[in-house]
Amino acid sequence: MRLPESSAGFDPMQLARPEIRALTPYASARSLAGSSGILLNANESPFAPPIESDSSLNRYPDPQPETLKNRLAEIYRVEPDRLLITRGSDEGIDLLTRVFCRPNQDRVLICPPCFGMYALSARVQGAGVVESNLIEEQGEFALNPDIQQHALDCRLTFLCSPNNPTGNLISLDRIESLAQSQLPQGGLVIVDEAYIEFAPDNSALALQRILPNLVILRTLSKAHALAGCRIGVVIANPKIIELLRRIIAPYPLPTPTVEIALPVLSDDALNIQQQQLTELSEQKQRLLAALESHPQVRQTWPGAANFVLIRVDDAKRLIQSAGDAGIRLRDQSAQPGLDNCVRITIGSKVETTALIEFLETLNPS
Repeated sequence: MRLPESSAGFDPMQLARPEIRALTPYASARSLAGSSGILLNANESPFAPPIESDSSLNRYPDPQPETLKNRLAEIYRVEPDRLLITRGSDEGIDLLTRVFCRPNQDRVLICPPCFGMYALSARVQGAGVVESNLIEEQGEFALNPDIQQHALDCRLTFLCSPNNPTGNLISLDRIESLAQSQLPQGGLVIVDEAYIEFAPDNSALALQRILPNLVILRTLSKAHALAGCRIGVVIANPKIIELLRRIIAPYPLPTPTVEIALPVLSDDALNIQQQQLTELSEQKQRLLAALESHPQVRQTWPGAANFVLIRVDDAKRLIQSAGDAGIRLRDQSAQPGLDNCVRITIGSKVETTALIEFLETLNPS
């Protein structure tokens, strides 16, 4: 891909808060001297903990484990210096907001209904929040035409594709156009691809080659089944990664987390993942068939992720009844335009069967 002329003047250092540009980052013992030899530089215990474990848990972990970073770079087909591994995507969102948004001065653009952490991180930082609500077009959610104008006044624009909780995809053309309009020295466009493994052909990752202000967020919590490990990834221009590293915690990734993640990213494990994605797709179709014929379901949005969104007559009543049956669903009624809407995660065959059987017991009246 050829870089557009407008990208030539892009410098993320000029977008960053002056305090961050002037900051001398904390240098941990492990980052200064590595983890080989006799380690007398980090005030660690020389003794392994009294548990059965092959891990050197008495030692601090690598700040950015090279083996894990290289494997993720291989999977994402990017250079390792474009990656920052974080404690879930939440930390990536928080770091980006803290680096680029000056309190009481800069603003963040979000597209409700969407993941709540974008606005929360902005408000914690003291940044303003601008909303460009999604619109409904022929039964699908889509970006509002006003988003491009709003983005010109914001340091960060957060998009989610597939979007949580509506499941809609954002076209690559729209993402490219929006990011292009921010160059050479506007703001960053951040695409949260937490669910992209369920729609891999729609990743915006390749656009980074021509759009240096485009940031991609990934996670191992969803399709990789590692929600309990809390591993997220920021993929961005190396200069953006360097800025984020200035303020990230010295040792964000626990050793056991890294040791668990590596085999989950092996070729064999990724083959198993593909089988699981196929099974989830099959269960989603089963659930959708049951929902679309159910008398209490007024509208269904299948989406492109591992969940569906429905509108019912009384969301609170459905949530309560499902909870009484031991089934936990997510009420989305507080989100703009989603009154009486419920998000349902796609489960295993057994879980989907239990949910369908529960739905059959509901009284239509």
